Amino acid sequence: MSRGERDEGLKDVYEGPASRPAGGGREEEMPRVLLTRRQIVAFATFVLLVVGFLYFVLPNLAGVGSAVHHLEGGDKWWIAVGVVLELLSFAGYVVLFRAVFVVNAEPSDATARIGWRESYEITMAGLVATRLFAAAGAGGVALTAWALRRSGMAPRLVACRMVAFMVILYSFYAGSLLLDGIGLGVGLFPGGGSFAITIIPAIIAAILCALAGAMALVPGDLERRLGLFASGSRRFRYWMTRAATVPALAASGVRTAIELIRERDPGLLGAPAWWGFDIAVLWAMFHAFGTPPPFTVIWMAYFVGMLGNLLPLPGGLGGVEGGMIGAFAAFGVDFNLAVLAVLAYRAISFWLPTIPGAIAYFQLRRTVARWRHEEHEPPASVARASTGTGTAASALQGS
Repeated sequence: MSRGERDEGLKDVYEGPASRPAGGGREEEMPRVLLTRRQIVAFATFVLLVVGFLYFVLPNLAGVGSAVHHLEGGDKWWIAVGVVLELLSFAGYVVLFRAVFVVNAEPSDATARIGWRESYEITMAGLVATRLFAAAGAGGVALTAWALRRSGMAPRLVACRMVAFMVILYSFYAGSLLLDGIGLGVGLFPGGGSFAITIIPAIIAAILCALAGAMALVPGDLERRLGLFASGSRRFRYWMTRAATVPALAASGVRTAIELIRERDPGLLGAPAWWGFDIAVLWAMFHAFGTPPPFTVIWMAYFVGMLGNLLPLPGGLGGVEGGMIGAFAAFGVDFNLAVLAVLAYRAISFWLPTIPGAIAYFQLRRTVARWRHEEHEPPASVARASTGTGTAASALQGS
């Protein structure tokens, strides 16, 4: 299947920068979060309270003593290993982004614009938006989609590819919950665990995989079919077509993800690299503060804890830590060790990308401004031709 066919009739959207406003209309602005002074103060207070509770109050309640003392007493070499592993995780994310949006996309001006530097800026700016704002990562998705549209990629194609990206990324998440949950639940993997912490997450993962598979069965021409079905009324046809847009795009994205996986592009290994190296950071933090539990337990507790990202908290702050610590407690892991390992892990995974991500955000703004300038700048050949014509006209007038 060709790249154009894989994008299900969306090939025409590559013709020219789709986001360029017609007729001098207003250009799409960069997604921003408008915060009042009260919201900023509330956000800062929330972060300080959560960090203070997690790093000072909770360890003391658990009998650990000073959290700062114990965190500083961790093995520096293992902490350094954790930092390196987190950087490799970010690298995997960039590789996956390029595999889905650049390497395996139909060649166009948009894909030619997005090199490694631009890929880094888009992904890191999106990651920091995901970390700092709530709504389960919606801020990062919106920022990434905006940058892709401004590169010249059409909105429908961006939506299709974004769904494919998320399906590939989170298929590893669901697969891990399913495989590790069943393995721990039936005793195939070491670590044990109750039915509630092993089999139930596996059942939820199986349901999610089934829903994604069912989405792939939605006809690619669903909008056209519903339009024909509602041909009697123009208004009814309009609303039926609009209602079919989201499921049609979602189905197209799922099928695109399936085709990309079938092609076995090495760049798709960025998905397991993103998750795997991040889990390895948590594993390294257990080594930094004591003896780690079986890796299968760390694997399961990590993914169960990540469900905290669904809470309406900035970056899942507080929810992820609590979920992971609770999961480790359910597996019988020493509570004090779990607290220190999880807090150290989150200190690396949550805060490490913040500064480079913020820098990438402003770099991305300059990159998009350069793209906008290139769109409005006439090609060099046309400029030379205009100059030559003007020179010839002047010569004729002067003769």
